[in-house]
Amino acid sequence: MRLTIAAVGRAKAGPLRDLFDEYVGRSAWPISLREVEARKGLAGPTLRREEAALLLAAVPAGAAAVVLDERGRDLDSAGLARILGRWRDEGRGDAAFLIGGADGHDDAVRDRADLLLSFGRLTWPHMLARTMLAEQIYRAQTILSGHPYHRA
Repeated sequence: MRLTIAAVGRAKAGPLRDLFDEYVGRSAWPISLREVEARKGLAGPTLRREEAALLLAAVPAGAAAVVLDERGRDLDSAGLARILGRWRDEGRGDAAFLIGGADGHDDAVRDRADLLLSFGRLTWPHMLARTMLAEQIYRAQTILSGHPYHRA
């Protein structure tokens, strides 16, 4: 299974980017990062619509879409692994994870979601959310393969 992480904003060099890269490097599934940025000067619904168009354009054709959203399902790691494993076993070649901007997602992005996923009710910085997502993808793979990384 090929994975795409589509995220609003550009990651700067530093510890969060290094940790993100560490988990992406451990992944048995290829993970590509697609960073998108809307035109400067936009705000509110106009900004969310443009970010939505950019994020949706980054989703490979036929990919399952996982949208990180505060209104999403609050899964445990094993639950996320089961969903990814089912998609893999059903022959889905691609899955895309979408991380919105500071103002959240436009409804068009939520409507495209095969899964709305929440990292809880807390608000996380976008760069930290990317790193947490990369770790959870790696953890899901270890759960599916029976590796002892996940000790639940």
